Amino acid sequence: MPDWTREDWLAFADRLLDGSRVWASENFARITPPGASGGYGRDVDGLEGFTRTLLIAGFRIAGARGEGVDELIAQCLRGIAAGVDPANTERWVLLTEHPQAKVEAASIALVLDLTRPWLWEALDETTRERLVAYLAPVVGDDSYPRTNWLWFRVVVQTFLRSVGGPWSADDIAEDLALHDRLSRADGWISDGEERSFDHYVGWALHLYPILWGRMQGAADLAGDRAAADRERLDRYLLDARALVGADGSPLLQGRSLIYRFAAAAPFWAGVLAEVPSTTPGALRTAASRIVAHFADRGVPGADGVLTLGWHGQWRALAQSYSGPGSPYWAAKGLLGIALPADHPVWSAPAEPLPIETGDDLRAISAAGWIVSGTRADGIVRIVNHGTDHAVEGVPSSDSPLYARLGYSTATSPLLDDAAWHDPLDQSVALVDAEGRATHRSGMRPIEALVVDGVGAAGSIGGIHWIEAEPTVHRHGSGLPGATTSAGELELRSLVRGPWEVRLARATGTDPRAVTLRVGGWAVAGSEASGSIAPLLGEAVSGSERRADAGPLGDETVVAYLDFPVVDGAWIAALVTLADRPETRPASLSLAPRAEGVAATVSWPDGRRTTTVLPDPRSALAVERHPDRTR
Repeated sequence: MPDWTREDWLAFADRLLDGSRVWASENFARITPPGASGGYGRDVDGLEGFTRTLLIAGFRIAGARGEGVDELIAQCLRGIAAGVDPANTERWVLLTEHPQAKVEAASIALVLDLTRPWLWEALDETTRERLVAYLAPVVGDDSYPRTNWLWFRVVVQTFLRSVGGPWSADDIAEDLALHDRLSRADGWISDGEERSFDHYVGWALHLYPILWGRMQGAADLAGDRAAADRERLDRYLLDARALVGADGSPLLQGRSLIYRFAAAAPFWAGVLAEVPSTTPGALRTAASRIVAHFADRGVPGADGVLTLGWHGQWRALAQSYSGPGSPYWAAKGLLGIALPADHPVWSAPAEPLPIETGDDLRAISAAGWIVSGTRADGIVRIVNHGTDHAVEGVPSSDSPLYARLGYSTATSPLLDDAAWHDPLDQSVALVDAEGRATHRSGMRPIEALVVDGVGAAGSIGGIHWIEAEPTVHRHGSGLPGATTSAGELELRSLVRGPWEVRLARATGTDPRAVTLRVGGWAVAGSEASGSIAPLLGEAVSGSERRADAGPLGDETVVAYLDFPVVDGAWIAALVTLADRPETRPASLSLAPRAEGVAATVSWPDGRRTTTVLPDPRSALAVERHPDRTR
């Protein structure tokens, strides 16, 4: 796959700008692409369309140093002036009128700081005063969610401080302290107190500290934290590059996937921060592969508009609050065009992705993931035992976006309505006579690590049926509802290449459970093939086809196994995802050890390994400390 030149990046950015501005209001203050309104209404839709395309415009203006972009500058100035004019029919939604305006205000502040000579300094005094008044309600506002939103308050107040507006040192100190509390091992950061690890780690929780550190006056506020933020990003990027498929696809996991190539943003942040462990050429290559993945698959469409979807339009991929302007947060992935033509990143030699140089197997302990990328088919998979967008010990329903046991760059989890109520793909669940499947969110992770070429991870905890409450608001986490305990489930995964040996045992099982079901990969299109076969215990094979259940194809197929419920007995299956699955059989044997169970696997490629699975009931939970590395 050829590496993009700077000219390729600029052409792509200009196409997005041209396609979006067709849908601008008279003074460019609102941009509302076609499509149904989002959950927050048409006024918010128009604001999102402006601010998120303003990011592209700001990067473009900064990278050009204001030269040759006069029309773009004029459009931005007109839009800003109309947006903050209380008497203008195009005025923006106020921060006091809708919380979403607090998100969008951060983009305005970032761009005004980045393009200060060409936008902020070109505004008349009245418009500047109105802008300060528009942003000022952020000060002292303690209603911000304690997630990546903390950076919206920090960024806006830093800009206000730089132009003589109101700001609060206490607010900024509180938010920076929260960011540090959300930091986990190896540069990973949770998006809130829940176990929330997804693309927001890169395109928000790492991106904003780097952009903020370059804002005017930020150094006065940062103290000595810049080095720590850079160090966290440096370590995170070692894992982030390994999560990109050979075809450039990001991992299909977590919410806000309609932002698509925003997944390229942390690599550009690494360039800006001059991280020591990954070269500029390697970072640019990773970003290029991601954006090119979508461009090569028809993104944006022929009209130049980003739709709510992945490759094409698929509205169900969006959260309920997303409107037609929402996908333009993908702009973050175009941050590189803010770097001028003479920046050394553009001449640095391209370097391949980790998956292009060989098979990759690693543990991401903070998220409870085992990552396995295989060079033969270019697929990156994660086996997940630590991310569920929930809190340990608090039962909730499983979100298909977070709580499945596996995600990859070639598959999407089932995302139809049934998937939110009854887990099937990449799950292990007790199923009752009515077909209701249990959920596992709230489980306790068992340490994820790689030993002797085998990835090992696990989780244990109560499982439950849930009567989900009807709701139209789906923000990514599981659905609320009353739960009924079904027992306890211990899960273990042994991972090599395209294979996972999945072990499970249920204890204290509710007599209403009639089967223990193990679900394989949800496969659509022709990117890969999934299979599942029993290794321990008798099982009945089955498969289910779902129409319009994911963004990668019209039909998705999930193979599964139904085991009888035998309380306390281990069952096991071989779960495979590959473009050409190995046909040779595998085998598994278990032997008791003083410290747990020894699992000996004969893998389909003929290799034989033994891994000791320590008893989680006698071991202390692993402390996940920000400073711990392995």
